[in-house]
Amino acid sequence: MNIQKIIESLSPHERKILPYLKEKNISEICEKSELDKTSVLRALEYLKNKGIVELSFEKKKIIELGVNGALYKKKGLPERRLMNLLDNKKILNMEEAQKQSSLSNEEFKASLGALKKKAIIELKNQKIMLNTNKEEIAKKTLEEQFIEILPTEYESLSPEQLYAIKSLQNRKDIIQIKEEKQATIKITELGKEISNSKIKNENSIEQITPKILKKESLWKGKKFRRYDVTSPVPLINGGKQHFVNQSLDYARKIWTEMGFQEMTGNIIDTGFWVFDALFTPQDHPGREMQDTFFINKKAELPDKKLVNAVRDAHEKGVGGSKGWQYKWDEEVAKKMVLRSHTTNLSAKTLAKLKKEDLPAKFFALGKVLRNETVDWSHGFEFYQTEGIVVDENANFRHLLGYLKQFYTKMGFEKIRFAPAYFPYTEPSVEIHVWHPEKKVWLELGGAGIFRPEISIPLLGKKVPILAWGQGFDRIIMDYYKIKDLRELYKNDLTKLRKMKHWMK
Repeated sequence: MNIQKIIESLSPHERKILPYLKEKNISEICEKSELDKTSVLRALEYLKNKGIVELSFEKKKIIELGVNGALYKKKGLPERRLMNLLDNKKILNMEEAQKQSSLSNEEFKASLGALKKKAIIELKNQKIMLNTNKEEIAKKTLEEQFIEILPTEYESLSPEQLYAIKSLQNRKDIIQIKEEKQATIKITELGKEISNSKIKNENSIEQITPKILKKESLWKGKKFRRYDVTSPVPLINGGKQHFVNQSLDYARKIWTEMGFQEMTGNIIDTGFWVFDALFTPQDHPGREMQDTFFINKKAELPDKKLVNAVRDAHEKGVGGSKGWQYKWDEEVAKKMVLRSHTTNLSAKTLAKLKKEDLPAKFFALGKVLRNETVDWSHGFEFYQTEGIVVDENANFRHLLGYLKQFYTKMGFEKIRFAPAYFPYTEPSVEIHVWHPEKKVWLELGGAGIFRPEISIPLLGKKVPILAWGQGFDRIIMDYYKIKDLRELYKNDLTKLRKMKHWMK
């Protein structure tokens, strides 16, 4: 692009700041061009893209006046006003001194402290006595001198000025320290050549609008500003799903492709569905306050037939089981809790199934809550994915097959199973996946076949029910290489914009 074409591509703001590019800083360019800081910075970026200037930015600490600082710069610091009053009186009663100086309680106390520290005054019997002469009073303190030079750069301060900062920082809203990007502008050879050229401030058309297009006289014979379509533009970050929601949608897609129907339900439920229907005894430690969030409410239980079947499983046992051999209490089962797993959805789904519905496959993906101390590896809420397969012909090998297929689709290449114990499945198994970076096997969840004490009360007969439940947050952390669980729920826009799309 030749010089004339570059000149023709200059916007009104670029033309305005061209004569002032030799100024020391952005503020001076703003003042002389009568443009705001944002407009000047944007124009400089455009000039940089055209090779007219070179821009570099450096972070610097800037000390500025606070709200009170701006007031004190005009009226004087509170201690200066008190000193001027004492210069005429020498000795003053404290109450009278505050009244005559028109200082607030806070300002008066700060003034006394500052003057006493410098041995300018002495306090005795509720009186203020001046300890210095008129010449000393006339001298400006370090704090006063410092306020007068603000704003200024932190790096340029002398040791005395640093001392003044420490004194002023202890007082409310006198100074504030900000970190700002400061631009250094260097005019290139091309820039010098263009600056020396005669640039006419022509009223060229900046933007084609419907109004201009409708009326020929508004555009015919007029000059249009030239645009450089190859010039780089700022990155635009469009809206997108949070990466956690992307991960959840991907997992739902896998389960539905495998023929599963989704189970959903409320986070708040009765202890009956969260614990009792799953054959968890009412004195089990997991039901205590240290693990479960209890709500100070009770709810009605389902129909009597189902309640009695669960009662029998606990008290006497079913299907050859001896049960827990204790007195089961309906009132305990009525207590409401925040679900500590999504298996309550499996229990509710099983209770609704009819003979003609079998075989059936269901999955759940939702939040669960536990009374945990929050740190890098624990949270009081997390996502869990749940699944059940109800089929007369289902067996343990089918269970392993479903789990292997799910984790393979989730991107894990090496998967293994290990024997385990869980309260409501027998046999039970843990799922481990290989972590290629850490070179270790990670445990991601548990699974098994529901015990007859669950299947018989809920279904009315003993049917093989394959079941599993896994913490889903660990899978997300592994995929995104996140080391702290809390990062999943921080709304850091810069990080969120950089997050890759799940499985892309």
